[in-house]
Amino acid sequence: ARGSLSLHGAYLRSPLGLLRLGQLALGAAFWVTVAAHKYEGAAHFALFAAVLVWLLTLALFGLSLLGRWALVPWLGSRWLLTNLVHDLALGVGLYAAATGIMGYKAGRKSYCNLPGYSQHCLYSAYLSASVCGGIAACLYLFSGLYCLARRCRDQRDII
Repeated sequence: ARGSLSLHGAYLRSPLGLLRLGQLALGAAFWVTVAAHKYEGAAHFALFAAVLVWLLTLALFGLSLLGRWALVPWLGSRWLLTNLVHDLALGVGLYAAATGIMGYKAGRKSYCNLPGYSQHCLYSAYLSASVCGGIAACLYLFSGLYCLARRCRDQRDII
């Protein structure tokens, strides 16, 4: 029998829950900043990577907050390992790549930051996205290390 849905408050107050909230906020800031401005070339990959990781993080956060990870076939029994792989492989890897792309694009547009430049300038948008992506990558690294530390202590749960 299925029980009623309720929030798993202990998860929300745990280091992993707080890190997930930060990851979701910075990830949304990254992809909204990129999507709201004109972008081309490799920025398409950066936007794809940011949205993909953000959606997967939202799914992990939602399932963990509701305490329903056991409903996920095969991964539910390995939830700590699932979070670990997500954070270190996808989160850090893809956000580091996206941050590098946006930082490179910001450097290429730095000339338009000069006083008196009359054309539309994307420098600040690319730089903002790069900063948000870099901080998000650090948060994914911290949450991955948190999950790794729990795994090394032979704990099987995320809290």
